[in-house]
Amino acid sequence: MSRTYFGTDGIRGTVGQSPITPDFMLRLGNAVGRVLKSSIDRPTVLIGKDTRISGYMIESSLEAGFASAGVDVLLTGPLPTPGVAYLTRALRLDLGVVISASHNAYPDNGIKFFSASGEKLPDEWEIQVEAALKQEPEWVASAQLGKARRLEAARGRYVEFCKSTFANDLSLKGLKIVVDAAHGAAYQTAPEVFHELGAEVICIGCSPDGVNINANCGATSPAALVAAVKEHKAHYGVALDGDADRLQMVDGEGRLYNGDELLYVMVADRLLQGQRVPGAVGTLMTNMAVEVALKARDVEFVRAKVGDRYVLEELASRGWLLGGEGSGHLLALDRHTTGDGIVSSLQILQAVARSGKTLAQLLDGVTLFPQTLVNVRLKPGQDWKATPGLAAEQAAVEKELGNNGRLLIRPSGTEPLVRVMVEARDPKVAQASAERLANLLRA
Repeated sequence: MSRTYFGTDGIRGTVGQSPITPDFMLRLGNAVGRVLKSSIDRPTVLIGKDTRISGYMIESSLEAGFASAGVDVLLTGPLPTPGVAYLTRALRLDLGVVISASHNAYPDNGIKFFSASGEKLPDEWEIQVEAALKQEPEWVASAQLGKARRLEAARGRYVEFCKSTFANDLSLKGLKIVVDAAHGAAYQTAPEVFHELGAEVICIGCSPDGVNINANCGATSPAALVAAVKEHKAHYGVALDGDADRLQMVDGEGRLYNGDELLYVMVADRLLQGQRVPGAVGTLMTNMAVEVALKARDVEFVRAKVGDRYVLEELASRGWLLGGEGSGHLLALDRHTTGDGIVSSLQILQAVARSGKTLAQLLDGVTLFPQTLVNVRLKPGQDWKATPGLAAEQAAVEKELGNNGRLLIRPSGTEPLVRVMVEARDPKVAQASAERLANLLRA
């Protein structure tokens, strides 16, 4: 069944345009409340948000919708998405709700949901909610209305949880770390975590004003972090996005490390501890160099579709623990049920502290393959798969690359584009191969 409102990561859009309007959020709260009450007598939900100015409006609308269905509400205020997932599970609540558009700019906002176990909900649950939205709202009698209150200890509890994922016999003493919270949900929690573990912390992107979230800062704009690390002569820099579920890191030389490289470091640290790591999950876009390096250490590597939910599904089906995307969504399921930028950064810093090596040394020999990505805009009605000669040219390129490269052609999920990606040890080969295929699609 197709869905009207839910996409690959909840409901998202531009504020003031359907469905990100106060009237829809009221109806959504009521619909979700009715779905919950079909199996739970008196549900309690947790609502957290990032720092967008629209969060106030959406929060109050959702709160009213839940209360109108007889659902109690706990409000955390600004809190990272993974913090909501953790508290929903830790407090034995029935649902976690996050108001955030992640790495998008402030005019956008959205809603994500987490189950009682702190995990993303299945498609079937989203279909139930969409069916409830098509029905007329049902308002409970006054005596059955839900109540709402602030959860004052939310941030402190989440800070303690993050610290608990870092080895007890290690600390961050002696390290100077720049933290860029993208003026987002982790603007208080991230500096507190690193400070309480012993690091000297320098903050940038920690002064939200409602409209500066993700603006030229954070994981999607790491140049600010690189500059700050160099300026302050810091050992490392940590960049999060607006809801703090993705991560980029920088070392003292100003070198930027993406999610592919950080996933390898997490696996290597587990192996150093003597843990068995049967496999790891990346995506169709994960750099081939990481796959080659993991296989050299007898760690199987599997590619999922692009999107952290698909990485999570693949991990769950195989019973594995570690996975991630180049964008910085990293999963360590022995630490948390969902991607967490702070927890992931602690896993990397733990590897550094345990090994006595720098991040660059831990990645010695793992050199990312040069990657060329060409976007080809489609004409109205164009069936790119039927392009004359495309299949033959694709086969020829794959044969030429052999074990020294990789080709991926995939449509965009949001725009009328086809993305042609080629990786090769030689950047000139990657560029030339990608252009050959892109020119066929443009013809």
